[in-house]
Amino acid sequence: MPFKRNGVVKKDFIVIGAGVVGLAMTARLLEAGASVTLLERNMVGNEASWAGGGILSTLFPWDYPESVNQLAMHSASLYPHWIAALQAQTGIDPEYRVCGLHILHSDENTQTRAQNWCAAHAVTIGPQSFIFGDGESENAGELSSDHSAHATLFMPNVAQVRNPRLLRALKKRIEQLNGNIIEYCEVSHLDSCNTEVTGLQTSHGRLAGDQYIVTAGAWSSQLLGKHAHNLDIRPIQGQMLLYKLPQSPIQSIIAEQAHYLIPRKDGHILVGSTTENTGFNKNTTIEARNQLSGWASNLLPVLRNIPPLQHWAGLRPASHGDLPMIGRHPILKNLYINSGHFRYGVTMAPGSAEILLNEITGYPQPFAISPYQQGWQIIPHPHCLL
Repeated sequence: MPFKRNGVVKKDFIVIGAGVVGLAMTARLLEAGASVTLLERNMVGNEASWAGGGILSTLFPWDYPESVNQLAMHSASLYPHWIAALQAQTGIDPEYRVCGLHILHSDENTQTRAQNWCAAHAVTIGPQSFIFGDGESENAGELSSDHSAHATLFMPNVAQVRNPRLLRALKKRIEQLNGNIIEYCEVSHLDSCNTEVTGLQTSHGRLAGDQYIVTAGAWSSQLLGKHAHNLDIRPIQGQMLLYKLPQSPIQSIIAEQAHYLIPRKDGHILVGSTTENTGFNKNTTIEARNQLSGWASNLLPVLRNIPPLQHWAGLRPASHGDLPMIGRHPILKNLYINSGHFRYGVTMAPGSAEILLNEITGYPQPFAISPYQQGWQIIPHPHCLL
């Protein structure tokens, strides 16, 4: 019998991977009436979703394919209602706020491309100034001369969320809805027969449900094994620093090429990030620490005599063309994937959950989703694989 969105007919789902995408997917399924078990190889939200910055936009949207921006922008538009509901339901404030994004070092060509893209997508570009903690626009002398001499673009409607708090809110919401969360449960193998998954071999024994959803981020292709059909989802390391000041000297996010500063309300400032092909290695390095701290302190001299409070690394799930995979497996009819969001898992989480729930339940999509269902190289396995 089909799963129905109104909960009249229910199915048992197993969601594999408890990052922000898996948590959002689990919550949506539970709210639709399904029974859901969420498996996590580590602790809930302890991988890339925790490690990122929580910027709710692509940093340089004119450099991304239209399908990436379409999903990111749609998902960002869902955030105000989503966060308001989560906060009301759980009492946890994920600190969603519209703070704006400054982009530094924009040459004339970049300025033109950015302005054309923003005009075509009805995205506002605001005054080119820096906004500091007291709400006053500061003159260029407050910045290092290396940066103040260059033009900036300001996108005033870009928002951020404090991702560790969002993860806690989602976990609590799932618990409220009687979802079953199993941590330290690693899936080693998918059992299948003909065109269905029949169960999972895990560190907690064999588990089985009606439907299965892979939301395992950088580990998704590895988890799928022979069922991945050469799906291109791979880990890319990103290292980050955290500073703490009595009050942040900036109110808006500042980005320059691969680096960015994210100010939190309580004086914390995140500095990101590197992009390194290190496999599944999450070790931090002195070189990255020096690179990030040097850039940040050059931009904000107040950081020069303050050591970073914390230094960590996460593994982004990179994908071909930066496009996530969202949809049904091409052969196994009760297996779905929602993964490969690269830098934008937090940004795209509510939109991705909506798209996959629509596919499962047969509801209309907000836009064409075929770009998120490519990348499989189909090699059929018509026999049972146990």
